[in-house]
Amino acid sequence: MREQTAEPAPRGPDSPVDAADPVAAPGDSGSGIGGHHSLGRRRVLIAATAVVVCGGAAAGFLLLDRDDSRATPDGGTSRVSTAPVVRTDLVTTQRVDGTLRYDGAYTVKARPGSGVLTWLPDVGDTLARGERVYAVNGRPVPLLYGDTPLYRTLEPGVDDGPDVEMLERNLKALGHGPALTVDDHFTEGTADAVRAWQDSLGRTETGTAAPGDAVVEPGAVRVTETLGIIGADAADTLLTLSGTRRIVTVDMPVAQQQLARLGATVRIGLPGGRTTTGKVMDVGTVARGEEGTASRGGGGSTSGDSGGGGRTATENATVEVRVQLTRPGEAGALDGAPVSVDFTSGSRRDVLAVPVSALLALAEGGYAVEAAEGGGSAAPGGDGANRLIPVRLGVFAQGKVEVEGEGLREGLRVEVPSS
Repeated sequence: MREQTAEPAPRGPDSPVDAADPVAAPGDSGSGIGGHHSLGRRRVLIAATAVVVCGGAAAGFLLLDRDDSRATPDGGTSRVSTAPVVRTDLVTTQRVDGTLRYDGAYTVKARPGSGVLTWLPDVGDTLARGERVYAVNGRPVPLLYGDTPLYRTLEPGVDDGPDVEMLERNLKALGHGPALTVDDHFTEGTADAVRAWQDSLGRTETGTAAPGDAVVEPGAVRVTETLGIIGADAADTLLTLSGTRRIVTVDMPVAQQQLARLGATVRIGLPGGRTTTGKVMDVGTVARGEEGTASRGGGGSTSGDSGGGGRTATENATVEVRVQLTRPGEAGALDGAPVSVDFTSGSRRDVLAVPVSALLALAEGGYAVEAAEGGGSAAPGGDGANRLIPVRLGVFAQGKVEVEGEGLREGLRVEVPSS
């Protein structure tokens, strides 16, 4: 679900509406541009989506509470500090909720009448090619990699097929039949490799492979749940598995689907305040609404009339976006954990920017920053070292705001409230 931000406040005497037509906060004492200014407490509510220029968007509202106290005659300390005007790149993002999990979901079922279940792995175990997935009557059933299961008995004379190729590829990878030719034809060389494989498993060397002799999955797997009962007949579902690759899945609103570009880098917020990065690996093409109904490509209604002016399922439709972690180890052992994903929605390159808290609302309208050209704050009635520079606002991002104005330059120090 997309993260909700504050709705725009109604326009009123206390709220500026945009960068071109802002109003001062109540109680502001207006002062002209230039020279020294003694600034009292200013409270400014900036509608971030209204002050963006040159594209991009910023989420929600920014509430600035400036208390520009100066040095006092009795020697009290100032409560303002300075920050430099910087030349930087500003990137605006759209935050969407996601789930950190392991890729893939598989179910392992026993063949009816296969025997008594004698061994199962533990939840969290990782199984690779050739390792046992479970055991029946003391006989291990190993894991093979592939997309075609063992659905028939494979032996010399059997029709060619992809299941033969899958078996030969695994036998060769496991070191059985190093001279074996991997194709879709079962030969006597294939039967010899099967016998060597059976010998390594402690089975009778028949040279044939039958359904139930192995579990076939696309790659290495991780055990997510054990359902079988050791000592009971092996029946129905024994295990649920996942892949070993860590991914984040996001239900992206269809209206924001263009933000999810294949290969694009995203920032992922993990539980506990940690962050990591990932890349978009897949963007779904089937949109789903609240009721779980689907429409190809998100077009058309996915439910009936919502009635009462409510949002329809189409308006709430999402597509699944999958993100691969750049550094999976940074996610620890979390599985099924809620995360946030920041998708880039716009950027401004090589612009001047100041901390958002440096902005001041002017009584006569517009915004300014206070340049501390004397190297710091000046006391009321001082030598006029500080001056206000009116600014035009651009995008808000990363705690900064793009600014333009006559007299602004990189490195110029402007006043901000001290922490």
